[in-house]
Amino acid sequence: MKCDKCSASAILFQRYSGLHLCTSHFISDVEKKIKREVRKEKIEGTLAIALSGGKDSAVTLSVLNDLLSRRGVDMIAISVDEGITGYRERALESAATLVAELGIRWEVASFEQYFGVRIDQVNERPCTVCGILRRSLLNRLAKAVGASALATGHNLDDEAQTVQMNYLRGDIDRLLRLDHPAKEGLVRRVKPLKYVPEKEVALYAILKGIPINLDECRFSAGVFRAEVRDMLNDLELRHPGTKYSLVRGLGRILQLTTRSPFELGQCTRCKEPAVRTFCQSCEVLEKLRSTDLDRTI
Repeated sequence: MKCDKCSASAILFQRYSGLHLCTSHFISDVEKKIKREVRKEKIEGTLAIALSGGKDSAVTLSVLNDLLSRRGVDMIAISVDEGITGYRERALESAATLVAELGIRWEVASFEQYFGVRIDQVNERPCTVCGILRRSLLNRLAKAVGASALATGHNLDDEAQTVQMNYLRGDIDRLLRLDHPAKEGLVRRVKPLKYVPEKEVALYAILKGIPINLDECRFSAGVFRAEVRDMLNDLELRHPGTKYSLVRGLGRILQLTTRSPFELGQCTRCKEPAVRTFCQSCEVLEKLRSTDLDRTI
C-alpha cells in the first residue's frame, strides 16, 4: 500500500483519518500534533518534564528538546521512584540513557524519601495510592526547580480514559478540573501528546530510536482504568475517532460551562494545594498509617 501523501510504502493506516502514511509522513504527522499543543501553551522560562522512562514521557522529552532547546527554554527532566522493585529500576535506566544522550539536567526523587512509603508495601489499592502521591511529588519537584510549567506524557488514550472514567463515576467536579489554568501552589500542566494515540507514540519512539522501557507495572492489571481502556479500544475499532471525540467534547463543555473555577486552599499539614482541609496525598498517607497501626494492635 502506498502513502496517500507520496509514492513511498505506507507503514500505518490511520482509521480515524482514513490516511495511509509512510515513515516520513507519519513522523511529520505526530510532530505536527505535538507542535500545535506546544504553540497553544506559550512555554517560557523553565520547563519541567515528567520522565518515567516509558514511551510517552521519553517521546515528550525528546520532541520538546528538539522544539524548545534553541528558544531559550531551560528544560529539566524530573523522575519519581515509587518503590516498585523490578519495574522502576529498569525504567529509570532507560530515562538515564535518554537524558545522557540529550544532555539534559535530571532530578530524581522517591516516595520513600518524601513520604516514607514504598508502593511495594501498599496492600490496598496500590495503583490509586501511587497516582495520588506521584502527582503530588511531581508538583513539588517542579516547584523546587523553579518551573513555570510541567509537561507530562499523557497521550490521547490516557486523556480519553480519564474523561470516560469521570463520566462513569458521575464525578463532575473532577471532570471540570481536568483542564484548568494554573492556580497558586500548582504548577501549570501541559500535555504535548494530548492528541497522539498511544500506539502512534510507541511507533514514533521505535522509528526515531528513542530509548524506552516497555515493561508494564504489575499493579495496573485489573484496575478500573484497564476496564475503561479495553472498552474504549473496542469502540475505537468499531467507530474510529471515538477517543478524539471524547477529549474534544470535554474541551467544548469547558468552553460552554458558566460554573465558577474551583477554589484551592492550602493543606493544613503539608501546605500543598488542597480542595479540602488536607490534600489527597496527606489523606492517603494517613489512611496507610492507620492501616499499619491497626495491624500492630
